[in-house]
Amino acid sequence: MREKVLVTGGAGFIGSHLVRFWLKEDPSVVIVNLDKLAYSGDLSRLEEVKSHPRYEFYKGDVCEPRDVEEAIKGCSTVVHLAAETHVDRSLLNGEVFFQTNTIGTYCLLEAARKAGVQKFLLVSTDEVYGSRKTGFFKEMDRLSPTSPYSVSKTAADLLTLSYAHTYGLHTMVTRGSNTFGPYQYPEKVIPLFTAKALSDEKLPLYGDGRQVRNWIDVEDHCRAILHVLKKGKKGEAYNVSTPFYLTNLELARRILRILGKPVSLIQRVKDRPGHDRRYALSSRKLRALGWRERFRFEESLRRTVRWYRENKAWWKAIKEKSAEFKEYYAKAYAGRV
Repeated sequence: MREKVLVTGGAGFIGSHLVRFWLKEDPSVVIVNLDKLAYSGDLSRLEEVKSHPRYEFYKGDVCEPRDVEEAIKGCSTVVHLAAETHVDRSLLNGEVFFQTNTIGTYCLLEAARKAGVQKFLLVSTDEVYGSRKTGFFKEMDRLSPTSPYSVSKTAADLLTLSYAHTYGLHTMVTRGSNTFGPYQYPEKVIPLFTAKALSDEKLPLYGDGRQVRNWIDVEDHCRAILHVLKKGKKGEAYNVSTPFYLTNLELARRILRILGKPVSLIQRVKDRPGHDRRYALSSRKLRALGWRERFRFEESLRRTVRWYRENKAWWKAIKEKSAEFKEYYAKAYAGRV
């Protein structure tokens, strides 16, 4: 008998990759995708599976109990990815982040509890820990978020884990590092820098560009999510990270090198408020369960940059049709973020 699972935010970047990957890897699941199709949700990411016999799409909002209750019917597992994710946007309007990320998670947890769901996994972020000068964060370290985005995700993170302790629900959390790959919304740094470089436009680099980030291929991230879902323990959090760290400046240089563009395209812009300097996670706990990344950063970056170069129509359509996108960047890179 097939298992029915609910994926929220399945039309988003990581969510759509997870839906496609899961359908391919596991013939025993039927996936229900709950997504309200906000600005970054895009069903074109799921074109290849839209008629799949084990895939269902439900347009709805995780903050609306009726939508959630309808979508969750018959589901034994929930993987919750629906979220507002961009730090810069949270600095301009934090309210929607708390509504979607925190209240939405509460609505889902309540529905899962009442429906007798067997497992509930929240996909969280490394940003819940804040910045660290040296060493690596472990799952039991103090959480110290520094932006409206990361605070809203921290609240969702802790709320999810509390349902294991208080209600006995089998909840788990993954805290992932910077994820990249095809179909990522073009406000994110790798597609943004790639698109700018392809158009011979300046790459807006915050501050001195020495902020350090950890990078993971989206397929490796999807494998980690499914690995925790299968082998993770109730009420536990798991860091998802790789050995691949580099500064934002070096990232810009590598993208330009792949495209054969000059480093003179890098343009320093005013740093954003409270910009975390270094994210660093220990993934020993996850690796002890048997997970390993399959892709090296340079290989994945080249493949990703090539995808954006070959699929200009996809990201250009987003930029051209979205007045919100244009207004946001006019503010962001005028130094007002």
